[in-house]
Amino acid sequence: MDRFHQISVYVAVAEEESFAAGARRLGMSPPAVTRAVATLEESLGVKLLNRTTRFVRPTDAGQRYLDDARQILAKVQEADEAAAGINADPRGHLTVTAPMLFGKIFVMPHIVEFLQRYPAVDVSAVFLDRVVNMMEEGVDVGVRIGALPDSSMRALRVGQVRRVLCASPEYLAQHGMPQKPEDLKQHHIVAASGVTPSVEWKFGEQEHSAAIRIKPRLTVTSNDGAINAVLKGAGITRLLSYQVAHELAQGTLKTVLSEYESAPLPIHIVHREGRDGSVKVRSFVDFMAQALRADSALR
Repeated sequence: MDRFHQISVYVAVAEEESFAAGARRLGMSPPAVTRAVATLEESLGVKLLNRTTRFVRPTDAGQRYLDDARQILAKVQEADEAAAGINADPRGHLTVTAPMLFGKIFVMPHIVEFLQRYPAVDVSAVFLDRVVNMMEEGVDVGVRIGALPDSSMRALRVGQVRRVLCASPEYLAQHGMPQKPEDLKQHHIVAASGVTPSVEWKFGEQEHSAAIRIKPRLTVTSNDGAINAVLKGAGITRLLSYQVAHELAQGTLKTVLSEYESAPLPIHIVHREGRDGSVKVRSFVDFMAQALRADSALR
């Protein structure tokens, strides 16, 4: 049995965590899929999958083999696309990740545009407020906000956002505009746990920085919840500028203490492909970079 075929079957089963689902994905019969994986394990002399009646999961050795196998399959796809020509249209499956609210507001509209332009592509959009391990979770392209750790990923800067304090005009008219960070202690504070997990807010840069311990009157578990609360006059909250860009533009929220803001946070598109990587990844990165760089809310 062809080793490349065995590797493809193993990746499908491991990613689906099911022999039956892997078989459906490949258009094969479950017995044929089971035989392919068993033959691969026998030839390697290593158990790759733990099997129970409820799930199929890679062993430690199986996870390492899965990571390597994904790279092998990706390289083969790149070679096929290169042979087809650099001007070939993007095709195949693409997995994209971004922070939840950012993905909803800024990424999803452009994914839809990309799909409309390239009908041979399908996309899985994974919007989560955590850093996704792109290699382990099989993600092709990610949008990251903040400083990037050292990694093998390629990164393209496409914009920036700021941490801003904001409140409704009605709240500020009733309670007054804070003039310095210490004044926040006299105000009603709405804390979004996704952005402010602690009750200490930092202002300014390095030697000129100040940390203010805040006692929130309202703590919510989502950024949407904090936005809705301050729109109704519940107090002052701290969010990323893109999350309230629409409200600030409409005047339904106003920023406070802007002169005490810390340095902006960069926005990058990160991807696993090299410069000569697959057409689908290269096209999507270029398309998304152009769209995000043109958005005034991300400057």
